[in-house]
Amino acid sequence: MNDALIIRKKQLLYRANHRGIKEMDIIIGGYADAFIMDMPVDVLDEFEKIMSELDRDLLTWFVGEVEVPAHIKSPLFDTILQHTIDRQKNK
Repeated sequence: MNDALIIRKKQLLYRANHRGIKEMDIIIGGYADAFIMDMPVDVLDEFEKIMSELDRDLLTWFVGEVEVPAHIKSPLFDTILQHTIDRQKNK
């Protein structure tokens, strides 16, 4: 892994854990803590796309208040949600 990619991953990891809404720190940050250093670039790009959305919007999508829009709905989004559910079950 090159230095630029490592720096990018560390920056995204920080951003994932400092979202502004605690619930999003738990959801996005928890997923990033577990997986970001092993993400290939294409998945990292998609993760960054999801992270670019507003916290309030992400929260409504993750908790099911509002249907996830097509431009965000993806296997990665579903994986992040499932990871959060699994973490809560194991507490």
